Amino acid sequence: MDIVLLAKAAIMGIVEGLTEFLPISSTGHLILAGALLGFDDEKAKVFDIAIQTGAIFAVILVYWQKIKSTVIALPKQAKAQRLAMNVVIGFLPAVILGLAFGSVIKANLFTPVVVATTFIVGGFIILWAEKRPPGSVRIENVDDMTAFDALKVGLVQCFAMIPGTSRSGSTIIGGMLLGLSRQAATDFSFFLAIPTLIGAGAYSLYKSRGLLSMADLPMFTVGLVFSFISAWLCVRWLLRYISTHNFVPFAWYRIAFGIVVLATAWSGLVVWAE
Repeated sequence: MDIVLLAKAAIMGIVEGLTEFLPISSTGHLILAGALLGFDDEKAKVFDIAIQTGAIFAVILVYWQKIKSTVIALPKQAKAQRLAMNVVIGFLPAVILGLAFGSVIKANLFTPVVVATTFIVGGFIILWAEKRPPGSVRIENVDDMTAFDALKVGLVQCFAMIPGTSRSGSTIIGGMLLGLSRQAATDFSFFLAIPTLIGAGAYSLYKSRGLLSMADLPMFTVGLVFSFISAWLCVRWLLRYISTHNFVPFAWYRIAFGIVVLATAWSGLVVWAE
């Protein structure tokens, strides 16, 4: 058993769990962490996507009562049916565009410099979104969303196909710009993440099954476990945080981190793997 490899898997799992649901891009952090750790070959790219499932289990646990009550009420309650349908509608654009352009994007844009640039651009978009007037909120609760609202958020989520953009950032900030409250946008982002990330993980594992063997099981298990634990802590913290704070600190973090990566890459101080 390769202890060093398992340690790298644990670190990557922690990075995934802590960044998946914050508007700072888990993919971007995984690319940069992988570059520093030398954990960035083809198998590592599959690993990065697969361990998102651990983070999703954390969301399911935190939202278990809401999910359970919605499923139970599906046969007879219009509100539950609407929420379930909205999640499906929001999920579809990512499926269609992901199948159409995912391979091209993965082959050409998954580099540290691209990630750093989108970090900075995304930071300025968050600052802009947080300056919107208070009266622009139309939807206070996720249960009040229409199918058209869900479709628009689903389309905005597709911007996260560009590494460094952040799936959570796209859906939360995009939802806010479309008239959702901070709480509604965050809740819908979490619900939308369940089919999106489970689907992406399963599809990536299926496509890359030739690369994997039973010997990789310990590495994936460690990554999933650490992803789950760190995501569970992060989601619980974030739900408390948004009740009294905005996302401006995350915007400045994105901008500062992106500048550091670009500066070190251009100066040669750090050799970021391409």
